[in-house]
Amino acid sequence: MRIANTDPEILRWTEICARRLGFKLAHDRTIDRNGLTYIRVTGGLSEHLRFFHLTDPAITRKRSIEGQMVKTFADLRVVAVEPIGRVLPLYDITTGTRDFIANGVVSHNCFARPTHTYLGFDAGRDFEREIVVKVNAPEVLRTELTKRSWKREHVALGTNTDPYQWVEGRYRLMVGIWEALRDAANPCSVLTKSPLLLRDLDLMLEIAARTSFGASLSIPTLEEKAWRATEPHTPHPRARLEAVAELNRAGIATGVLIAPLMPGINDSPAQVEEVLDRATEAGATSIGGIGLHLRGEVRHVFMRWLREQRPELVPRYEKLYSRGAYAPREERERLARMVRRAGTPSGFRPVSRPVEPITDAPAPKPPPRQDTLF
Repeated sequence: MRIANTDPEILRWTEICARRLGFKLAHDRTIDRNGLTYIRVTGGLSEHLRFFHLTDPAITRKRSIEGQMVKTFADLRVVAVEPIGRVLPLYDITTGTRDFIANGVVSHNCFARPTHTYLGFDAGRDFEREIVVKVNAPEVLRTELTKRSWKREHVALGTNTDPYQWVEGRYRLMVGIWEALRDAANPCSVLTKSPLLLRDLDLMLEIAARTSFGASLSIPTLEEKAWRATEPHTPHPRARLEAVAELNRAGIATGVLIAPLMPGINDSPAQVEEVLDRATEAGATSIGGIGLHLRGEVRHVFMRWLREQRPELVPRYEKLYSRGAYAPREERERLARMVRRAGTPSGFRPVSRPVEPITDAPAPKPPPRQDTLF
């Protein structure tokens, strides 16, 4: 986070005040003739959030932490939940950890288009045409799982982008990933749109026998027209329901995520009720729903699609998302109520099993000696 100015006096007072508040600073001087200099607040995300809370910058775009690495050396265990006695602004970050609020941060599930932008691709056409494959992912994962510092935290696959896209049929990376998680008896789960995960059912059963494991399939709608318009090139939603049923019959706790729920597109009571009915018939262990998020590049891509395909909805969406990436609270609550049904568990609940030493489990393979690229 940088503060820029050309006036030496302003820069001097900025530095004095920041150091008085305990911030560590660095200087980045440019070669511009006007003497443009940046005072950079170091210390990463935690220090940048502290700076926002202490100073409340008047220029709102300066408050953004979009794209920053979420990294801290703090021990992030929840030890208490209690009121702090004052009101603080909250800053949005995107993770794959489901919604939570802590330490001045609102975290939400994320989606993959911003990652494409981060990697230098276009969030529109490139996202639909280019798939980035980390071919050494199983080896890297096995290395991480064997580190002494790893505490066997839950590994959630599919929270940024789908691990069972069509190229998985060619590369078969998930086989090695599941084997590494199985050998380490590490708790894990998967979220996907693809019935291809049934290929790895035997490995999932081996994992579930040793630790907690669960699956969830994303099924926003069963209405043919809405599916083809909003999810082109994805497996048919009824095939996904069949996968939910087969996984549950095999003993894998599998739920359904009705997401994203898009006002005027797939939020009609008839559409949602049909998904609820079919998911219940498939034995879904959980059913949840999330309203559409329109953050950053996703907003531009979606609104362009809306103007081309559903122009009559443009005014409604401009009003709903006029204040940011999320619809107003009352709209989100309306969508959340639609997916609730008496007697149906909500949210995502993997099967929990006590983890004990397994005498017949194969020993984890040692990390590869050759350095990896990623």
